[in-house]
Amino acid sequence: MNAPLVAFEHAAFSYGNGLVVDDVTFDLAPGAMVGLVGPSGAGKTTLLRGVLGQLRPVRGQVRVDGEPVGRRLPRRVGYVPQLESIDWHFPITVSEAVFLGRVSDSGPWPWPRAQDRSAVASLLERLGIAELANRHLRELSGGQQQRVFLARALIRRPDLLLLDEPTSGVDVRTRQEILGLLRDLNRDGIAVLLTTHDLNAVAAGLPELVCVNRRVVAQGPPDAVFTPAVLEATFGSEMVVIRHDGVLLTADAPAHVAEHPHHLHVHHDHTEGR
Repeated sequence: MNAPLVAFEHAAFSYGNGLVVDDVTFDLAPGAMVGLVGPSGAGKTTLLRGVLGQLRPVRGQVRVDGEPVGRRLPRRVGYVPQLESIDWHFPITVSEAVFLGRVSDSGPWPWPRAQDRSAVASLLERLGIAELANRHLRELSGGQQQRVFLARALIRRPDLLLLDEPTSGVDVRTRQEILGLLRDLNRDGIAVLLTTHDLNAVAAGLPELVCVNRRVVAQGPPDAVFTPAVLEATFGSEMVVIRHDGVLLTADAPAHVAEHPHHLHVHHDHTEGR
């Protein structure tokens, strides 16, 4: 059995005024595709920062490829931040933004070499944004911006891709395109760890989930972790789970269900042709 690509070992993180997450233990296998789900403030982004080395655990360890994470981004890890966290007024073009992802690997030269330009062009072509190479970032749509920062992460040729809410703020079509790209990259052997608050459109379609609320509540495929008990422990409120014709859906519990928790929460409907 392969050793884990990422391992959280009883890890606890703090920003200086109490623990944000505590006693987190879970593994990410090479080539896996895993979603971190939980409410705002649950610690999802904190766990990504732990893998990146941006935040050191106050207890326990985070290992990437068997080695404790240091203060620099691990060579084999690519990172796509939330679009809301980026300064879109910074004067930079698409190709320049992607090249910056490779600066640390390009030696002492502050300008692109021939192989760097070729690598950037190939990535932009693969992601369907080659014609945008000389456009300013702020001129792009949300989906185009997401692809640029995906290219910026992939220029490092990573074995692991971390994404913080990659489908936040985009329309349905763009969301499906981004998820399709991530599945293609995962089939190529790149492990994917992403955070998401979207249970139905994103999390339910992932092979494996880790439910987080300052600790790991549950880990497994959606069918195993999308239960009323796990979702209530994760989100702190009553939820219903519906399975219909192979589709898994979650929703807030109606008032009468929340007031009477003995009511049925999970409904299996195998009828067809309605």
